[in-house]
Amino acid sequence: MTTLPWLDPDQLWFPPADEALEDPDGLLALGGDLSPKRLELAYRNGIFPWYSDDQPILWWSPNPRCVLFPEEVHVSRSLRRTLNQNRFRMTADQAFEEVIRVCGESRVEGTWITDEMKDAYIQLHQLGIAHSIEAWNQDGQLAGGMYGIALGCCFFGESMFSLETNASKVLMVHLAHQLKAWGYDLLDCQVESPHLLSMGARSIPRTDFLSILGASVDRDPTQKSWIFQWRWPGPEV
Repeated sequence: MTTLPWLDPDQLWFPPADEALEDPDGLLALGGDLSPKRLELAYRNGIFPWYSDDQPILWWSPNPRCVLFPEEVHVSRSLRRTLNQNRFRMTADQAFEEVIRVCGESRVEGTWITDEMKDAYIQLHQLGIAHSIEAWNQDGQLAGGMYGIALGCCFFGESMFSLETNASKVLMVHLAHQLKAWGYDLLDCQVESPHLLSMGARSIPRTDFLSILGASVDRDPTQKSWIFQWRWPGPEV
């Protein structure tokens, strides 16, 4: 039986991502903490935390890795009709705490977004590392949202929700095109889901994912401030 390393909160390190287990897929280490420095180090190396209240902190790097290359976002005919209706207004960083709260509450199967996780990512947001994207309906109510981590030219999506039909899909289209305009190389989706695959996401080997990170996390995007400017229909649609 493989023994997983237990991380000491006083020592800032991770084992190489390629040492993660095959079963369960991607489990790499336990313990440590959710300090900003450790979380940033984790994402820079293709690692993320995912655990529940009754577990220690678990660190993962699955193989393969689900990603969305911004230029590959898929807009179906029905989604195009929704976009043409302009039902949602998109913003960034206008309701981070509400977005992460609703992400946790909207998962009927239980959530890994513990209070400890919320506090950690709110702190990252205050440091300008974590960002939220919001979709507002015509009554000014939050209809969908996503939050994640931006490092260099990579955005690591953590969780998303949709309170109205197609709100999260409209959000993904706007986010992908905005990231493309800013020079981002990829949107990390972590693991596959039918929703993500329908939007153009695909799985790539972990070695390829880590190679992209190595070339992208230290390269500055063309815009560092998260002010959404892309609007449907954009010039490339």
